[in-house]
Amino acid sequence: MIATNQPAVHELITRRVSARGFAERPVAAAALQSVLEAARWAASSFNAQPWRFLVVRREETARFENVLSVLAPPNRAWAASAPVLIVTVARMNYPHNEKPNRHAWHDVGLATGNLMTQAAALGLVTGPMGGFDSQAARERLHIPEGWEPVAVIALGYPADDGTHPAKARERKPLAEIAFGGDWGAPILLASESEEFDREMGESELGLTIQ
Repeated sequence: MIATNQPAVHELITRRVSARGFAERPVAAAALQSVLEAARWAASSFNAQPWRFLVVRREETARFENVLSVLAPPNRAWAASAPVLIVTVARMNYPHNEKPNRHAWHDVGLATGNLMTQAAALGLVTGPMGGFDSQAARERLHIPEGWEPVAVIALGYPADDGTHPAKARERKPLAEIAFGGDWGAPILLASESEEFDREMGESELGLTIQ
């Protein structure tokens, strides 16, 4: 059966929240470059690196409003407080042969995960959004043919006045998402997980194993 104890996971992963409000503090250029650099190092099929990021800051009023305008109204209401908005875009064909890349969105997701983890390391929070008009984004942001807008990410520092609590982060139990080869088959991890924790210890994971 799957281990019932909480396995060791790096705190940067568990610290991440989906923010719905941000402090007025701007994001420094060095921090923005850092999160984008983290995204750049993501893995991808055939090393195609099919991700692109359209980045706008709130002080770029016209461009910022342009991105806000493609969001669904509920998202637009809270994303307006973000210092930075990032539109993620996927190249749908491999560059070396122009054949369809069915892993493109997956790989953009990997890059986005890197971006959000690095943001957490810097004390930033992110608010990823799928609720936006992709056709409007294509037209207003001049996204070329062969590329698909995937998501919009709000980025900034967490609101410190308590008025914008982070979205709840409920997670399905491991038994519901990880199977032992056949669909629905239980995966045997309990003893392996405990042994792994003992072997790794604090020096490898940077965590206190209790």
